[in-house]
Amino acid sequence: MSAVVSHSRGEIFEILESVKDPEVPVLSVVELGVVRDVEIDAEGRAVTVVITPTYSGCPAMKVIEDDIVAALRDHGIPVVNVRTTYSPAWTTDWMSDEAKRKLEAYGIAPPGRASRHDELVPLRRRSAPIRCPYCHSTNTRIESEFGSTACKAICYCDDCRQPFELFKAL
Repeated sequence: MSAVVSHSRGEIFEILESVKDPEVPVLSVVELGVVRDVEIDAEGRAVTVVITPTYSGCPAMKVIEDDIVAALRDHGIPVVNVRTTYSPAWTTDWMSDEAKRKLEAYGIAPPGRASRHDELVPLRRRSAPIRCPYCHSTNTRIESEFGSTACKAICYCDDCRQPFELFKAL
């Protein structure tokens, strides 16, 4: 017989704040909006963490799932399930302003508002100027739509001459 989960839903979310995104380790999976919900079963014997990947092919999701399970087990929760849901699709709009500030302090330009899902989306979504995370100039340009991960683009600041990444608005 499994032990009863002695943590509240809120406490479990607090534990999950320690699980960092492996591709952007300045953000937790909760801050990033990947963790959607935490469910404790009726008998209080198992926890299910509901996640939504940033995009369907995100290679970090297996690491994130393993890290979630390890973090909760380290806090005495023996039965942990991770359930992935793709609907609604993850959006950068789920990131808090604090998470976006952390991205910028880390050297990644944060995303702007994503387009509404019922709008036609042009190939280049971003129309607002991109602010350099180093000198805060908007005299910047996108050098490549593809960065170190599919959710980032490579940019360049013409004022401070620094390359930087932009977290794409999705």
